[in-house]
Amino acid sequence: MKRYGMVIDTLKCIGCGDCVVACKTENKVPEGLCRDWIVEEVKGEYPHLQMEYRSERCNHCLHPLCVYACPTGASHIKKGTNITLVHPELCTGCKACIAACPYDARFVMPQGYVSKCTFCDHRLEKGQLPACVSVCPTHCMYFGDLNDPLSEVSQLLKRRKWKVLAPEAGTKPQVYYLT
Repeated sequence: MKRYGMVIDTLKCIGCGDCVVACKTENKVPEGLCRDWIVEEVKGEYPHLQMEYRSERCNHCLHPLCVYACPTGASHIKKGTNITLVHPELCTGCKACIAACPYDARFVMPQGYVSKCTFCDHRLEKGQLPACVSVCPTHCMYFGDLNDPLSEVSQLLKRRKWKVLAPEAGTKPQVYYLT
């Protein structure tokens, strides 16, 4: 099984938003909605402040609460991977998955079904990187198979200090932030 993961270097991210624009363009996301977004977090007290930019999205968790909450099976894990997808034709728009997601990564499309980041699964099938990764001007985003110990993402996680968002949720997120 491929365990896809994304590693984002918060020391290199400048919060430019190119990843957001690439995603919206690649996936034809309607105006006012987004599958990924930029967060700016400031910590500390003046004059000792630290600022971090993060590109956030669905975390394609190993224990996806959204999939477990879906009553129709529309939210599912792609066979042979950990990529969480939505079958629009099976989605009733009940929003149970939205309520279950600790990352606020889901939204309702104008047609009434729920959507989210897919790690650009359609691009992966062609051997391409997700659109967000391919356009990053600072090359702070990395993508690959975390089950491959020689992959760049695995190597980065071995060498650098990292964190995940909402670890207390128990979802085992597969988006990692280098700090």
